[in-house]
Amino acid sequence: MPVQLPELPYSRTALQPHISAETLDLHHGRHHRAYVDAVNARIAGTEMDELSLEDIVRGSQGSLFEAAAQAWNHAFFWQCLHPRAGDDPHGALAERINLQFGDVQKLREEFNRAAMAVFGSGWAWLVQHPDGTLAITTTRNANTPLTGDSTPLLVCDVWEHAYYSDYRNERARYLQAFWKLVNWDFVSSQLR
Repeated sequence: MPVQLPELPYSRTALQPHISAETLDLHHGRHHRAYVDAVNARIAGTEMDELSLEDIVRGSQGSLFEAAAQAWNHAFFWQCLHPRAGDDPHGALAERINLQFGDVQKLREEFNRAAMAVFGSGWAWLVQHPDGTLAITTTRNANTPLTGDSTPLLVCDVWEHAYYSDYRNERARYLQAFWKLVNWDFVSSQLR
């Protein structure tokens, strides 16, 4: 069964003014679609064509891994955003953030530092380690924590195509906008 391009969980204009419809059309409609199409082209007629996208990511290498990981990372990224977001986390997630980072503002500052330090293209993640602690990590290119022991909770795409139309090369301004869209309910739902 081919991998499907997931629908955005909101309309293409819903994230404005922080992320434009033009950016979503390019990012979801072209880039994400291209990764899904590349996965499907590579798995057609193989034993992998019946696997879930997560299993393909975990069981592949080379160009198939790159396309599958990018497809998975993007699908996860869309879930991390919501047009009516912007509040601070609450409940168990807030408690863990406060324990690990001091407060949500310190989490944002540390996350932004990590995201700004990614040279070239990649991703900034909030993850939960198997022992329950939270951490901020980054991955380059198509890499993803999905292939390790940590559980992804939140991701910010810092590939230039994620923000260039709206912010040009101003990644810091893009990160400010990102925090206004974080879907803390989704992030909370990923806790183990």
